[in-house]
Amino acid sequence: MRRVHLAVLLGFAAFTAALPSPSTTHNNHRSTKDVKVLILGGGVAGVIAARTLHRKGIDDFLIVEARDELGGRMQDYTIGVPGKQYVIELGPNWIQGTQTGNGTANPILTLARKHHVKNQYNDLDDSITTYDYNGLKDYRNLLDTSVDQFTQVGVIAGGRVLTQQVDLGLQSAYGIIGATPKNMYEAACQYYQVDWVRMQVFSFLDVFIPLIIVTAHPIDAQAPDQNSWIASAWNNNFTFDVDMGGFSDDNNLCIDQRGFKTIIQAEAADFLQPVQVSLNSVVTTIAYSGDGVTVTLKNGTFLTADYVLCTFSIGVLQYGDIAFKPALPSWKIEAIQSMVMATYTKIFLQFNEKFWFDTEMAVYADKERGRYPIWQSLDHVKFFPGSGLVFVTVTGDYSLRIEGMQDSDVQEEVMEVLRAMYPNITVPDPVAFHFKRWHADPLFRGSYSNWPPSFLPGHSENLRATVDKSLWFAGEATSLKYYGFLHGAYFEGLNAGEEIAKCVEGPACTGREHLNSVVDASPYPFVSITP
Repeated sequence: MRRVHLAVLLGFAAFTAALPSPSTTHNNHRSTKDVKVLILGGGVAGVIAARTLHRKGIDDFLIVEARDELGGRMQDYTIGVPGKQYVIELGPNWIQGTQTGNGTANPILTLARKHHVKNQYNDLDDSITTYDYNGLKDYRNLLDTSVDQFTQVGVIAGGRVLTQQVDLGLQSAYGIIGATPKNMYEAACQYYQVDWVRMQVFSFLDVFIPLIIVTAHPIDAQAPDQNSWIASAWNNNFTFDVDMGGFSDDNNLCIDQRGFKTIIQAEAADFLQPVQVSLNSVVTTIAYSGDGVTVTLKNGTFLTADYVLCTFSIGVLQYGDIAFKPALPSWKIEAIQSMVMATYTKIFLQFNEKFWFDTEMAVYADKERGRYPIWQSLDHVKFFPGSGLVFVTVTGDYSLRIEGMQDSDVQEEVMEVLRAMYPNITVPDPVAFHFKRWHADPLFRGSYSNWPPSFLPGHSENLRATVDKSLWFAGEATSLKYYGFLHGAYFEGLNAGEEIAKCVEGPACTGREHLNSVVDASPYPFVSITP
């Protein structure tokens, strides 16, 4: 076996030199393999898992990262003409749920404070201008109505938990309460609340807590029919509802010109040594057994360990970019394929001068639902005043559609909408234009996970369960409470690090249990019928 470390440029400050060498740490449990633990993926979950091992006195690990820097989906881009350039966030952009008074702080906010990453409160509720294809059109009252409908849907969802009724999609929920959108304005407001804005207003009954104990986004990026009614409610309550253990109902936009990734890169710089990271290292195969693992990289390098932690996105696991030997068991495959990898696309434009709304947000209603509907001004006193920057967001199937188009064709469509919003002025072409194709990126295959109506708590349990005690999984998708959130990845990395440390430190290694099958609450009526 040959082992190659490719850590050359980590994109952040030099590592601390005073840390103990991996070769001298935990000598009593020293592995005959390359390392005790391989951590595949250098995003939030991977780095926090590594930090957890380090704090437990275990430094015999290696982070294997496919890109040339740590950060995972926390990626930025410098946009703009010379002399007017800004760092914008292509991936995660918000700290979602911050802190209420002296209460529990979101760990992402804690990292931002520690590393002085600049972020600013983003008013998603009361700083909105509304448009249609004829220009300015005030239907903000319908946005208020959509919030009320959300609240009603959430209360009914709590009742369904109490009576042990089946989960449904949010589209069904809207139909049940008689709130199916009847026109493009109602549809645009529903899109803002469901597909785009994190559902912060669900109100669950206290009886929901036992369900969480028994089993274990600002943005959903999926249409109502693709969202679990019940899971969407708890997912958001646990982040935004203080009474449910959430942090706050605020969303802070990262505007730090070092990039949002600084929170994880600077945190890594506090404890990692260069020898503990292998960059530009693409994993192709993971061979596992009860005796350990062998990971093969694209360049032919083999890495061996007692344990491996996979922090790949659910999209990568679904796509089959990585071969497992032997093949994953059926219960694990079902869990992986039952989750949804949502795609959320921000399309950035820069103009020489600002000509658009003075609010932070704008909603555009079109006859075609999801056609460039949500706009946000970065040329705002709270963000980048004088920048000439604005961006529009599309999600789900529309994201996939534009990924298959040329940039110039996407720009033409976006400008058609923007000019429809401002029919009485001459809207110039942008001087800069950019968006990322998340679904097409083989390292991610989408933006973040989403819980569909057919995904059950048993699937979530199996998604995070270990295989043969050596193969571990963690990431935002494995978090029952916080799937889709950065802090979901944080908590899952923390938990995985703690549990793997128990395995490294001694014989009490149980792994995470799984269900052999996820069954229906009641059988189908025709199961006893013989042909």
